[in-house]
Amino acid sequence: MLINEAKSERIELRTTPSMKALLQRAATSSHKNVTEFLLEAGIAAAEDALVDRRLFLLDDEDWSAFQEVLDRPVMSKSRLSRLLLEKSVLE
Repeated sequence: MLINEAKSERIELRTTPSMKALLQRAATSSHKNVTEFLLEAGIAAAEDALVDRRLFLLDDEDWSAFQEVLDRPVMSKSRLSRLLLEKSVLE
């Protein structure tokens, strides 16, 4: 995201009166208007949601170890297979 980028796009959303009041109180307590508050929170949430999908930092040694693990042949794990066939305690 470029900070100098012109803001030309709109995002519209509908909310309940209680949600709007909550957002207004939170924005006021943060010394921001609702738009600034929502944009800042939304951008932070979007970056958090995407960071592990686009950024993977490892040094050379760790990268080699990671690649070795990925290249290993698949091993059958009978105990894990049995566990996955059992009903969950939540079911």
